[in-house]
Amino acid sequence: MFEHRDSLDALNRHISLREKLVSAHYAMNEMFPFVARVATAIYDPKTRVLKTFLHSSDDGDQLDHYQTLLDDAPSLMEILNTGRPRVVNNMHRFDTGKHAHTKKIEREGYAASYTLPMYNDGEFIGFIFFNSYKEDVFTEKVLRELDVYGHLIALMVISELSSVNILTAAIKTTGNITHHRDSETGSHLDRMSRYSRIVALALAEKYELDDDYIEHVFMFSPLHDIGKIAIPDKILLKPGPLDAEEMAIMQTHTRKGREMLDELVKNFGLGNFQHVDVLFNIAEYHHEAVNGTGYPDGRTKSDIPLEAKIVAVADIFDALTSKRPYKEAWSNDRAIDMLKKLVGEKLDQDCVDALIDNMDQVEEIQRQFKEDKYG
Repeated sequence: MFEHRDSLDALNRHISLREKLVSAHYAMNEMFPFVARVATAIYDPKTRVLKTFLHSSDDGDQLDHYQTLLDDAPSLMEILNTGRPRVVNNMHRFDTGKHAHTKKIEREGYAASYTLPMYNDGEFIGFIFFNSYKEDVFTEKVLRELDVYGHLIALMVISELSSVNILTAAIKTTGNITHHRDSETGSHLDRMSRYSRIVALALAEKYELDDDYIEHVFMFSPLHDIGKIAIPDKILLKPGPLDAEEMAIMQTHTRKGREMLDELVKNFGLGNFQHVDVLFNIAEYHHEAVNGTGYPDGRTKSDIPLEAKIVAVADIFDALTSKRPYKEAWSNDRAIDMLKKLVGEKLDQDCVDALIDNMDQVEEIQRQFKEDKYG
């Protein structure tokens, strides 16, 4: 009566999204052992950038930490234009040009691929890639089976991304959304979240960060100041410097932010979504200083979570280079000089270096997300 084994039983467990992807790959290998790799890439519609997200490879992946403008990937654009997935049963005969992602796939030795676009309620969110070292394996019969797995994987990815969107929506519907009450605008959040991703990506090799972690830092960083919702207007909107008592109240926003997120996660039943600790750490510890003078706990150096140190650099740099009611926008050079002065005092050396070393990307984000009179 109970002899049958559910090949996808692992998906019932509390495991990470990547572990679920690996489990799905393992199950499909029972029927299709030639599928060597399953990977996903997700799309940022605001910048039109396609970013690697998850893969099932045991070791490193040629495409780890890779991103490209979707407009610079004509073979993938063709998939969207036709509205149909793409089958390439012989990569050697496939004219893909000289794009970096194509060269990386070739170096890995894959001979065939199946690419399936992912949609959420009709909105394009990314791609799923099935790769094989063997040619001519993706027959019509095989594809019909892989489509089922592909849509299962897409639903898992959508579920993860939707958890973040639910949290963000919940915050925005409180009526007192943080960046509507103080001088931080929506453009600030767009910029600083992408600066955070730049820094995380640059630190990936040294700190062994995977694309999944990097993407969650990007998604969670705009929620860093959620606790300011609980700060009274007379303090939050005060045009001049805060006195000692007011500063003490302002500094409670980090702990309040953590408490609010705890409650939101609990109330929306999102406690099982991946990297929730990254979300909590960003909200609670982004004002810690590496020399121990920060708040709320006075943590130092390695006791401060990496994601909090990343967001601190991104947030300060954008605050310096943005116009506020009490200051004009600083030039990038002036802001960089200030970041260097804060290294070892408030900011982490690696995080500051990572931002400075990628100023070409920073400047592109500044061009894309300029302030306007509406914020």
